[in-house]
This record gives sequence, structure tokens and C-alpha cells, in this order.
Amino acid sequence: MVRIISALILAVTAACVSAEPLKLVDNPPDRHIVVPGDTLWGISGKFLKEPWRWPQIWRMNKAEIKNPHRIYPGDIILLDTSGGDPRLRIAKPVNDKLQPKVYSQPVQQVIPSIPPNVIEPFISQPLVIEPGAHDGLARIVATQEDRMMVGTGDEAFVTGIPDASVEKWNVFRPGKPLKDPETGEIIAHEAFFLGNARLVKPGEPAAIRITLAKEEIARGDRLLPAPPPNIIAYAPHRPEQPVTARIMSIYGGVNEGGTNSVVSLNRGSAAGLEVGHVVALYRKRVSQAIDSDGRRTQTPIPDERYALAFVFRVFERVAYALVVDASKSVIVGDVARNP
Repeated sequence: MVRIISALILAVTAACVSAEPLKLVDNPPDRHIVVPGDTLWGISGKFLKEPWRWPQIWRMNKAEIKNPHRIYPGDIILLDTSGGDPRLRIAKPVNDKLQPKVYSQPVQQVIPSIPPNVIEPFISQPLVIEPGAHDGLARIVATQEDRMMVGTGDEAFVTGIPDASVEKWNVFRPGKPLKDPETGEIIAHEAFFLGNARLVKPGEPAAIRITLAKEEIARGDRLLPAPPPNIIAYAPHRPEQPVTARIMSIYGGVNEGGTNSVVSLNRGSAAGLEVGHVVALYRKRVSQAIDSDGRRTQTPIPDERYALAFVFRVFERVAYALVVDASKSVIVGDVARNP
């Protein structure tokens, strides 16, 4: 699989600028030494109450640090509050003193925005198929030597690939339906990723070779063209318009999730969501009590905000987000709104 996230870079946009003042955590450290495994979100969270606003504390639109992705293990991050508004600077020890530094390192060592290993599979693999779209996709109709299952290196035969314009394909199996918690409507189906294939000979049927099998592949499994290894540019920012969405599922078929879980939302590009949006997760709460007559009463109380989520892939009616900073379990049906 192409490691797309290793090519992830930052796009500096005006949408990142907010008029609201930055709020530091209580008793923030005056410095942080970068270690392998750090992320820009995590580093900024040591200083900011709202770590998703790291493009501002790095002053990306200023001359000091134009691209905070040029940070490497061993760098020293300094908190500077001398100018009134807090900012972060990079320094390194030189002759036992901290001095500004500018230098380059191999790209694979740079510090990413969010954990790349968590969302990498969701960038290059099919995730969502609209209702009714399965029937029009290419599908495996026969296998090498009539085997029940095929794996890496095996050949299979596919209908629905008429020419050689696309060489690389993703193999998947239709998964569970994504049901809107508000309306009960099935708005899409998740695609269960099985592996990758390469077109060997076009025709009807066409011949393919399985280049990677994550799971066993069989007759009836579908194929979609594999996306090119694009560089994904983003910067975290709040939605410009009000957004209210609900969690439809927690990826992996589990009932509860937490920090670093991937969730699907019942809103997508049609509702204004885009890659880089940060939303807050809320849970509706009801206070229960017994009145003087012995009857149980319920009183709605304000929703409880317990996590943030970073939107990293968007379809027309569905979006996928990475849960960060969760103080409790994530549950299907919880609400996502503007932070």
C-alpha cells in the first residue's frame, strides 16, 4: 500500500485565523523536547486548551515558523509570551545555550499533525459505497483453477473492466449499512477492504493478479480503481457554518470507542463538511429523579462535551473523523457540533 500519509503536508489558509484569543493550559511548560511519536496536535496540547488551533500559536502566517511540519525529534519547542499573544518557537542547544535553528532532515523524520498510522488505511482504501452502486461495479466472477479463495500472487477473472485505462484496483466486499440515526435511512454502505489487484489483461472477463491480500478474496467481491498517491494538504479549522451531525458507526464494528477511534458522521460535503474541520462531540444527558408521588421524572440538562474529532475524509453524505482528546467512551448516536 502506498504510504500516502508520509507525504502529508500543511496548507496554510486564511480559514485558520480566528479572532478569538488563544487560551493556554494552566501552568504550561516553558519548553518541550520533541521525541519520536509526537504530533503537532499533541505538542500544541501541552500549551493550548484548544490544541486544534496550533496553526495560530505557530504563527504560520508570520515569518517565524512558516511550516511547523519542519520539526524533528530533538528540537526544543519554546513558549514565548513576551509579545502578549503566546507563540511557539524552535530552538536547539548550541554551546549550552538555546539558539534559533533552521536546517533540513529526511522527510520521513518530520513530525506529523495527527497519528498517521491511525488514518493511513482510510485514505487509500474505499470506505463508502452509495446505495444501489454495488451492482454497477466490477466484480470477480471466477478464480484461478476454480479455487474457493485466492490470495497474494493468484489470478482471478473480473467482469466490468472493458479496457486497460486503469491498471491498479482495490478489492472490497460490501459491508454493513450506514444508517442515519435521525431518520433511519440507509445513506451508504461501508466497504470492507480486502486487498489490491493489478490488471493483467483487459477483456470480458478481464484477468487480474492479486498484489496484496489483507483477507481471503472470493467470487462476488467487487473492485474499484485505486486512487493515485496524492498529497493531502489540510489545516485544522472550525466549520464556517453551523454543523450538527450524529455518529453513525465506530469503525471496526465495536459498540464503543475512544481516543484514536475512527467514526462515521451522517453529514458530508453536502452539509458543508470538509477535510480539516474540527468538531466537538457531545452527549445528551437526562437527569432522573423520583417526585413526591413516587413517580419517576426526567429533566433534560445541557449536553456534555467530552471530545474533539478531526475530519479527514469526506463523501457527499458521510464523513470520517479521528477522535482526539476524549474524556470518556464514544457511543453511536452522540452529536458532533462546532467546537
